[in-house]
Amino acid sequence: MAVLKILQLGDPLLRQPAKEVGQVTKRLRKLAHDMLETMYAAPGMGLAAPQIGVSERVVVIDIGDGPLVLFDPRFLAKEGAQRDVDACLSIPGRSEYITRAQKVRVSYLNEQGKKMEIKASGLLAWALQHEIDHLDGILYLDYLAKK
Repeated sequence: MAVLKILQLGDPLLRQPAKEVGQVTKRLRKLAHDMLETMYAAPGMGLAAPQIGVSERVVVIDIGDGPLVLFDPRFLAKEGAQRDVDACLSIPGRSEYITRAQKVRVSYLNEQGKKMEIKASGLLAWALQHEIDHLDGILYLDYLAKK
């Protein structure tokens, strides 16, 4: 495993939509484990592959309940609203209040390549939205313009 460099605000890769992986391979599982190591070292609670220079739909999250690895995550539903402070490993030293959905339902492939679905609320819903936004080239700062 390896701690990887996290791209910073201004890098054009952070604004590009990431490609679907389609199927989970040994290379992608290694990438996810390197991403977890990088996230823990930062320290952070989530990381998306574009943040480490890889334009693929891979996300890792750990809000304190153990690691969650998602390949090709997609929102199936969002509901409600919650307003809180957001921050990002790619935008160090800055945080802003934004609004995100209170509850989400997400489909994804797990590390074995099995199609899964997760329902989340609160902090996990927040983290899922933040990281999946990265896969679509969206940064939390973009929500400031939507006030």
